[in-house]
Amino acid sequence: MPSAADQTVFRDAVFSTRDEHHDAVRFEGTDFTGAHAEGHSFLECSVLGGTFDDAHLEGSRWSESEWQRVGGVSVSLVEASLVETTVEGCRLAAVSAWGSSWRDVTVRGGKVDFLNLRGARLKDVAFVDCVVVDLDLQEATVDGLTFEGCTLVQPAFGRGRYARLDLSGATLRAPVGLAGLRGATLSRPQVIDLADAFAAELGIDVRD
Repeated sequence: MPSAADQTVFRDAVFSTRDEHHDAVRFEGTDFTGAHAEGHSFLECSVLGGTFDDAHLEGSRWSESEWQRVGGVSVSLVEASLVETTVEGCRLAAVSAWGSSWRDVTVRGGKVDFLNLRGARLKDVAFVDCVVVDLDLQEATVDGLTFEGCTLVQPAFGRGRYARLDLSGATLRAPVGLAGLRGATLSRPQVIDLADAFAAELGIDVRD
């Protein structure tokens, strides 16, 4: 990541064509509301503050970039690619990222409501000290995904491949699809707390 002094500062998000390339750009307090950046490439870019309401980032590519203190509702990252990228202190909702690809990504702090990662490919991704509500990881291909100090509310699993999916550092509330978590790691207290949910999904009648 280049220093702030080396980056070009943009405060208005004006994207005129598809598949534009942005190199070492710092979007500072930029309003991305309704922006169309489908297929755009962002290399060593910083997004500091600003709003992503109804932002169309389908098929965009983010490499060695960062988002900090970004807010937004209805953000589309469908089939986008995030590589060596950090998302920190953001408040996002209704994020559609199904079919996307994440590698060496860290999401730290903040809160995400309704994060759709169905069918996504995640490799060496870390969520740290954040809250994620309605996380959809169904049909996802995971090879290294951790949740340290996180609260996951109604996460959904199933029909995916969950190699090195470590949920042991998270608080799980009303998870769905526990029976499909083959390959994942849970702590012993989690397994005890979720015993009734496991039994219900497996059709086991538990009697006192």
